[in-house]
Amino acid sequence: MATLGEKPKTAIVVGAGAGGVSLAARLAKAGFSVTVLEKNSFTGGRCSLMHHDGHRFDQGPSLFLLPQLFHETFRDLDTTMADAGVDLLRCETNYNIWFHDGELFRHSSDLAAMKSQIERWEGKDGFERYLQWLKEAHVHYEVSVRDVLHKNFSKLYNLARPRFVRHVVNLHPLESIWSRASRYFWSERLRRVFTFAVMYMGMSPFDAPATYSLLQYTEFAEGIWYPRGGFHTVVAALVRIGERLGVKYRLNTPVRRVLTDGQKATGVVLENGESLSADVVVVNADLVYAYGNLLPQTPTVTNYSKSLQKREASCSSISFYWCLDRKIPELSTHNIFLAEEYRESFDAIFKRHSLPDEPSFYVNVPSRVDPSAAPEGKDTVIVLVPVGHLSQSKNGGGDGLTTDEKDWESIVAQAKESILKIVSARTGCVNIGDCITHEIVNTPLTWEDKFNLDKGAILGLTHGFFNVLSFRPKTRAEGLKNAYFVGASTHPGTGVPIVLAGAKITSEQILEDRGLAVPWAKGFDGMLNPQTQSPGNKKLDNVRYGFHFGSEEVAVILAGLFAVLMYFYMLPTIKGFVC
Repeated sequence: MATLGEKPKTAIVVGAGAGGVSLAARLAKAGFSVTVLEKNSFTGGRCSLMHHDGHRFDQGPSLFLLPQLFHETFRDLDTTMADAGVDLLRCETNYNIWFHDGELFRHSSDLAAMKSQIERWEGKDGFERYLQWLKEAHVHYEVSVRDVLHKNFSKLYNLARPRFVRHVVNLHPLESIWSRASRYFWSERLRRVFTFAVMYMGMSPFDAPATYSLLQYTEFAEGIWYPRGGFHTVVAALVRIGERLGVKYRLNTPVRRVLTDGQKATGVVLENGESLSADVVVVNADLVYAYGNLLPQTPTVTNYSKSLQKREASCSSISFYWCLDRKIPELSTHNIFLAEEYRESFDAIFKRHSLPDEPSFYVNVPSRVDPSAAPEGKDTVIVLVPVGHLSQSKNGGGDGLTTDEKDWESIVAQAKESILKIVSARTGCVNIGDCITHEIVNTPLTWEDKFNLDKGAILGLTHGFFNVLSFRPKTRAEGLKNAYFVGASTHPGTGVPIVLAGAKITSEQILEDRGLAVPWAKGFDGMLNPQTQSPGNKKLDNVRYGFHFGSEEVAVILAGLFAVLMYFYMLPTIKGFVC
């Protein structure tokens, strides 16, 4: 905090996405005078809303996962989500998974419901193996939240942290989620059920590290939620908190470039020519775009920008936003339609950067859980079809889908026709095409133009092993002091809750670089603290840590005892040979 008579530190945040608004509020709490500059007329970036004739659409995220990271953000800002006006609605069924052969798997947080479905395809042994998988996914989740999402990996040697090294093997980072799931699920059907979720990270299950089973673990253990009024209500709440702390928001204010004095960022120049100075500049724009277009093109920045072009980007999407004139009861809030040629559909997206002949896709009906998303008696439907990213970057170079708008008209028409046929055939619902009264479409070109996403990649850089942790672009800009990043393509990665965790990491780095105190609880140990978190002071509420011997521990002990007994049993024979 600035002392009496001392001028407060100033910060400019370029971009009002989830990471930008969260970081702005944190810096304001720490005593900074913060200005957020946003090129669009709305906050939230991809986490924003669109409206038409009483229908409301989440433009980007619609799955509220990893709730503890959201709650932590609001707690660090001295409030709660409820007090900040965010009302969370729980989805009764996490999602319906529809297969090409007409079968339906209802993914649920209800263990009894999951048991009956798993045993239907893999018997009682299958459910036992599911519990073993769940135990492993629990470890992936707990270790990742504690040792990855709450730690900065700004240097290569950070990978050698003793606690991280001790647990990294248990994360199975060098195995794919598909190969790991195949150990526990013996049918092709259940392997698909428990691997497709890495689409949330913009990756193929045949390439994504097994660590990301944590996504489906959190769905089971914590459920899938939806903020009443749309996902943007979370961002809007953070904006209000920031404004109460003094954050100033300037919308419709695109930034031309970051100002520098030697090797130090000193502010920004707006597109209208206005210059703004600041002690710190934080970029919440797409990181690859920023290195090529916003940062000064010094040799260091230019070389790094070129290296980013060689990194693997995530997929893009064709997203349809439909106003319907009726309800479609066959669809739940979240619906997954998996391609018959499962692997081929992912190879088309991630290896050939194209549109699969038969895509796997996601259908969201927010009006099913939140009636305010559509007029009474009608549905709002959002369809996300993952496709390859664009062939060219605004920085030049690359391979992928065409950037010709005329070609996209036929590509969109092809995707829409395929979707309508698949949904109707598998669910038995009416032809949704006959129910559409209005349509909005976002293509990779839209994502690139509206949000400056490099190659239209909706989830930034991908999350392969050599593109995460210390290998991922740093939160502090390369070759430029006082410049930082927050968002999907810097550490720790993509997705709203993960970006919120990144905002905490970056803001703490800014404060520590300046020798300033961090005004919230640092880090996360994942453990119940009996001094602060016990629900009461009664004897039954006291937490005592003890020893637990599971089957693995017992097996190790028995093996050790057997080895000792065999040693003494064989000792006379050994002595005889020696003599």
